[in-house]
This record gives sequence, C-alpha cells and structure tokens, in this order.
Amino acid sequence: MLVATGLAVTVAVLAPLAAPGLVLSYDMVFVPHQPWRAELVAPGESLPRAVPLDALVSLASQVAPGWLLQRVALAAVLLTAAIGAGRLVPARHPLTRVVAAVGYAWTPYLAERLLIGHWGLLLAYGALPWLVAAAMGVRDQRPTALRRLVLAALPAVVTPTGGVIALVTVAVLVARRGAARLTVLAVGAVLLLNLPWLVVTALTRADARSDPDGVAAFSARAENWSGVLGALAGTGGIWNAQTTPVSRSSPLAPVATLLLLALAVFGFRTLRRRWPVGVVTRLVVLAAGGLLTALLGVLPGLATLLGWAVATVPGAGLLRDGQKFLMPYALLLVLAGALGAERLAAGVTARGAVAGARAVLGAALLLPVVVMPDLAFGAAGRLRPVRYPADWEAVARRLDGQPGEVLSLPFGTYRAYPWNGGRTVLDPLPRYVDADVLVDDTLWVGTTEVSGENRRAAEVGRVLAAGGPVTATGVRWVVVQRTAGGRPLDPAALTGLREVYAGPELVLYENPSVR
Repeated sequence: MLVATGLAVTVAVLAPLAAPGLVLSYDMVFVPHQPWRAELVAPGESLPRAVPLDALVSLASQVAPGWLLQRVALAAVLLTAAIGAGRLVPARHPLTRVVAAVGYAWTPYLAERLLIGHWGLLLAYGALPWLVAAAMGVRDQRPTALRRLVLAALPAVVTPTGGVIALVTVAVLVARRGAARLTVLAVGAVLLLNLPWLVVTALTRADARSDPDGVAAFSARAENWSGVLGALAGTGGIWNAQTTPVSRSSPLAPVATLLLLALAVFGFRTLRRRWPVGVVTRLVVLAAGGLLTALLGVLPGLATLLGWAVATVPGAGLLRDGQKFLMPYALLLVLAGALGAERLAAGVTARGAVAGARAVLGAALLLPVVVMPDLAFGAAGRLRPVRYPADWEAVARRLDGQPGEVLSLPFGTYRAYPWNGGRTVLDPLPRYVDADVLVDDTLWVGTTEVSGENRRAAEVGRVLAAGGPVTATGVRWVVVQRTAGGRPLDPAALTGLREVYAGPELVLYENPSVR
C-alpha cells in the first residue's frame, strides 16, 4: 500500500516530466551530459555548496543521460519521503500510514524547495524518516542497524545543509548513557560522510564569511494573513515569493495549518505511548531547534546576532536560509498529525460508526492535497521540461579540451531564457561545458544586493563595472548569451576579442592575448 501511495504521489507531482527534455528552475540545473572536472570535487574559488552533489551527477552522467538522472532523482525524493514516513509512523490502522505518507510528501516545504530547485536538499528530506528509524535501531542495538543508518545518511550528505541535519539528527537521537562506543561509531560514520564538503571548506580560497545583508534577504517570509510564524508552522515560509505555490496565499491555508496542529497535539500522546519516551523527547528537541533556526533571521535580537555571526564566523552563512532546517519539525508534525487522525477515528469507531472512522482518515489523507492542489502536475505546470537550443552543444564542442577560463556574459548568476518560458534558472554554462566558467556569484533578492565569496569573480566584475574591456580580465574565452536577460552588455566590452562561433542564442569569442 505504501509503495502504491508513493508511486501515486510521484506521478501526480511529476506528470509533466513524461515529456522529453530537462526541467530548469532556479538552482535545479541539469544538462544533457555534465562533463567531469576536478573543480566539481574541490572548487578552489567558491564555497562547496554543491559538493559532492555536482561531482556525483558528473560521474553518473558518464553512464546515463541528464534527462534520466533528473527523473530518477526527483522520483527518489517523493518515493523515499512517502514510503519512509509511512513506515516510520507507529500506526495500528493501515490508512494511518497512508495519511503520514501523503502528508510528508505533500508539504509546502517540499513544494517550495522543489520550485527553487533544491533537489539535493530534498534528498535529505526524503531520507530523514529512514534516518530516524535507523537511529532508533542503533539505540536498541539491533543487528545491522548501524549499516542501515549509514545507508540512510548517504542521500542526505550530498549537500552541506543536508549533511548537517543528518549529523545533528543522529547525534541527538543515538547518544545515551552507557553507550559511548555505539554513539561514537554512529556519529563518526555520518561525520566521515560529510568530509567531502568539510575538507573543501577548509581548503578553498573563497572567503567562508558571508555578506550580513543576506540575513534579511534569506529570512523566512509571511505567505498569508498568519504571518511568518504561521507560514513556518505550516512548513512553508521560503524567502523567495516566486517559488511559493499560489495556494499558500489563500486565507484558508492558515486554517488548514491550525487543523493539522490540532491533530498533531491530539496525536502526540499516542506517539509518546508507542515510542520510547526518550526518542520522542529528542525528536521534539530536533523539531524545536529547526523551527528556532528558521526564525533566526526574523526575530530582532537574534537577527542582529546572526548578522554578526555570518560576517565574522566562517561557515555561519549556512544559517542564513534558516527555513531549510524545518525538516525535523515537518516530520514530527506529520507523524503526530497522522496519529491524531487515527485516535479521532478510533473514537468514532468506539461509537459504532466504522464508516465514519474511515471518513475521518480519508479526510486527513486528502487535507494536504485539497489545501495545496497546485503541487500536482509539476507545481501547476511550472516544472515543464525544455530542450537546450543547438547553440549550446555547438559551443560545448568548441570548448572541449581547450585550456583557459571562460567568462559567461551578461555577468550575472541567474538567467531567464525565452526558450525556458522566461523562468529563472542558474546559469547552466558551468555544468554544460568542459571548462572553468566564471560567473558572477552576487545575488539580488529584490533590491538587496548580497555579495558573493568568489574573489576572482569579484575582480572580473570590477573590471566590467568600470567599463574596461574583457581582454583586461585575463580570460581566454567569452560566451555571450544573447537571450539570457539581465543587465545589458556594453558592446565596447568585447573590443579586441576574436569571434569563433555565432548563433542565435550564443556567441563564442577568444581573447587573442591569452594562450
């Protein structure tokens, strides 16, 4: 039943991906074939936000096309989330497991992170129920539990945020008196899995401190009349209004959140009774910690402290987008809410109304879908596959095996191509071509400029901002994306470059002064 439920949810959400092509949405950038480069394993000039994720995708691209990898990854998110939550909930009625499965795979958190393209983070979201189950097994010293914990942590550690959440989850749930060796083994295993991005963070030349302006820019955001707290209580509140389902602005959305919270409170006693008290208490601590982290950027005193921390403490910028850390809260809310529906149904059954009990569980099952129907069909058609124009492959062939840096112009982080329906997407060029591509890592959130950490990109940006020619930057290749949008390109900047290829979408130039 859980597998069937997971498949049904997956098909409902990813239906548009039955068409050929690739979905490009904000940070979700897949290409037909992502070349392997050492820079993907150890980026020298930028922070390891996609370590080891990009390297894993490049390795997988050697045996499978990008369109298949994307579909497998997104289906894995939904399937693992639904089946994992359904298996984890200590239910006595089969429908309760389905309620938990649908509830956890149909949250605003998942919808918003899917639209912003954080599919790597969502792998950690899908893995979390499995990780909690494995941690409980380690606490009980069940055979093979440690092995299952490592397997459950693997999808989580493909991004730094997911790795931190996995590490903290294991440390909080596993640690107990008299089991120091087991605790060290479990926590140490997950820490080892986090080493790829930890080592790169220590070795990168990028400044690991962040722009404090990002605290306000990436803080949680109100979505309706319930404010920021109401948005977070419903597992929403992402900073980017463009990646929020329209249904989240409905005045009924907070009502549904209150109903779910009431069910969770009603079912919490059942959860405490069916699980060891220590486990439930620690899961509450994790959930409360995640909720508090999501609030850091909006609470006046804490926001000031966070601004100081990200500007002073290397790596603290990981906390700017605090809404990411709502995962444990979302899981606890869904588990307790499903048990609340089961307890309510049991009360109806005790009065002899069996059909009424099924109706209660059926209503709880449909509640997340009815309240947020626009997650279905690729977030109401916003996740539609497209094909890259032929120019991209033509430029990639000409750059294949060629030494030298490539500058992507217009100089900006995100693009809005007409052939992608005008949807915002991270510049695909660094993943498409087999070369080191320079892009501006400055982010604009509304009118707020959030400085990046790549010193080389900042140096090139200063030359261009001063009106200097591209030849003065020392790059060998320049790719001008004609339909990318963004700031207009001054033709004088291209003075002295030799045109190598010209197409309707891309123009490739070479800097003759660099060899």
